[in-house]
Amino acid sequence: MRFNIQSKLLLNRLSAVSKVIGNKNAYAILDNFLFELEGDTLVVTGSDLETLLTAAVNVTEAEGSGKLALDVRRMLNILKELPDTALSFDINDETLEVNIKYPNGEFKIAGLSGDEYPARAIAAEEPKVMQLPQKQVVSAIQRTVFAVGNDPAHTVFMGVYWDIMPDRIVFVATDSHVLVRFKHLNVQPGFEASFILPTKPAQILTNVLDKSGEEPVRVSIDDKSVTFETVDLTLSCRTINGRYPRYEAVIPTDVPYNVTVDRVSLLNALRRVAVLASPGGLVQMDIRANEIGLRAQDLDHATSASETVPCDYNGPEMTMGFNNDNIVDVVGNIDSESLTIQLVDPARAGIFLPGEQPEGEDLLILQMPMMV
Repeated sequence: MRFNIQSKLLLNRLSAVSKVIGNKNAYAILDNFLFELEGDTLVVTGSDLETLLTAAVNVTEAEGSGKLALDVRRMLNILKELPDTALSFDINDETLEVNIKYPNGEFKIAGLSGDEYPARAIAAEEPKVMQLPQKQVVSAIQRTVFAVGNDPAHTVFMGVYWDIMPDRIVFVATDSHVLVRFKHLNVQPGFEASFILPTKPAQILTNVLDKSGEEPVRVSIDDKSVTFETVDLTLSCRTINGRYPRYEAVIPTDVPYNVTVDRVSLLNALRRVAVLASPGGLVQMDIRANEIGLRAQDLDHATSASETVPCDYNGPEMTMGFNNDNIVDVVGNIDSESLTIQLVDPARAGIFLPGEQPEGEDLLILQMPMMV
């Protein structure tokens, strides 16, 4: 079989698919891309057994059909060294030797049989299907995935939870210290379902989907997996098995005190103060009328930092401590000019909200305090 394709276009597709391929694979065949030619369409697949990603691309002057596996690193290294130029692939169907010609040169590499490559599992039941704009999927994952846990003892925390209702989708992530709840209110799935999307495929989706595109992504959900399909990309992965905690139960409903502060000013001050906090230590927030005092120290190295940020607050003075890394992530992942912090007392979790919620969205971040 043979086909022609532009090097930059092929590199773009292979780079996207390579994101799913692990550095240490259980099977040698997974160190390869699977190339499948059918008509004028070339489909490239990558897999780590848990997640499978395919990218389709049109080719020209195609002859024959079939499939073979080509080494990931070798193919990427070849294409990265080439300018944007026309490539001609000529594959010997018997020996699987691949001859890649370009102006003024050629490469010859050996392929492997594609028959051993793992195929996408077929669902035992009819999946539930919905369509969402790509930018909504990306924004929901970006707003939540930073709070996903990484403790194998609590596998249900190692992904983004999708709580699907007929008239909305709620995305949740937590590591038991920070909880993010993000609602998309302007979608109409029309059914109820839920699943936990693992961190790796979630992050891949933010890289391969169009961050500002209205083009739809088709989401198919069955009892063990979820598949995301666009015009030329398909990502399928196993979902995390387990019952997600009742996230609404940990969010306080009666919150008497509100702090309003310029988000960027607070974020920049937190970043400066956190530089001198001890690793895994805390930033102390002294919340009082019209200002927030920030303090951090590292006793082992005799360093400390402090700064004040103006705010709008009329409640009693409170002193709270937050993990220095977590508090920077929390404030940094809210996209608004102002920030509202809702407080009950120093021993209870603080609720962080955008000063203004975009239409059709509802973002809430809950952070547990540390002992001061």
